Amino acid sequence: MSNTIKSFRPQYIMKHQISIIIPILNEEAYIGKLLEHLLANASSKNVSEIIVVDGGSKDESQDIVQAFVNFNSKMRKEAYHYIDHTFLDFKPAPKQTLKTQIKLINSKKGRAKQMNLAEKASNGNILYFLHTDSLPPKNFDQYIINEVKKGNTAGCFRMQFNSTHWWLRLASWLTKFSWRACRGGDQSQFITRKLFNDIGGYDERYTIYEDNILINELFARKQFVVINKKIHTSARLYKKHGIWKLQYHYWIIYIKRWFGADADELYSYYKKKIS
Repeated sequence: MSNTIKSFRPQYIMKHQISIIIPILNEEAYIGKLLEHLLANASSKNVSEIIVVDGGSKDESQDIVQAFVNFNSKMRKEAYHYIDHTFLDFKPAPKQTLKTQIKLINSKKGRAKQMNLAEKASNGNILYFLHTDSLPPKNFDQYIINEVKKGNTAGCFRMQFNSTHWWLRLASWLTKFSWRACRGGDQSQFITRKLFNDIGGYDERYTIYEDNILINELFARKQFVVINKKIHTSARLYKKHGIWKLQYHYWIIYIKRWFGADADELYSYYKKKIS
């Protein structure tokens, strides 16, 4: 009798939906290109929303995001096309891009605070945290969902810096390995909402290094996979500060944390040497 009942029981298949979360602060040079890239390289059936969370920008970042919010809504206002420097109107826009909702919310400054706030405002069962100057591969949404279906509840893409310098090329190549020392926020971070909440989200005590604190938790739980597709990331800080100088300071921060430095000590060093 129990077998008969079981055979008529409906089978429910969970529909995975991704909420993309992008923290920004004065990113007018990058945010428009990123939003355009996301809409062009993912499916609206997989990405339910893109949430841009601003920590108090003083430039045109919010105006740019709002143009995309309007463009993807019934208001049908124009948005700027950041690839060929023209304006988009409603008519030539691919229909599927109109289904992914774009939201702009305001937060206190600090990426950990910004991303935690955006998570609370999101509705997807998969969260995808992304830096403004990182462009994920085509069909990144499906790659992420495929991993979650396999039971991999968190991970990132391998990374490629937009630089031909040998060290940055080597650093990029090393990101294909599942080594803790090769991980960082520029590689983006997908994580199921359940696991994110189990961990407690990003540690808001950290003004910097918050990505790595979360990654440490994931590695401790053996919940991390590297997708063998490249996310392309800007080397702008290396160009600004110098490759070896910046890498040295990154190594010092990593070592300080390894030996137990707290959030305030790490931020003090970063502010003095890099910011």
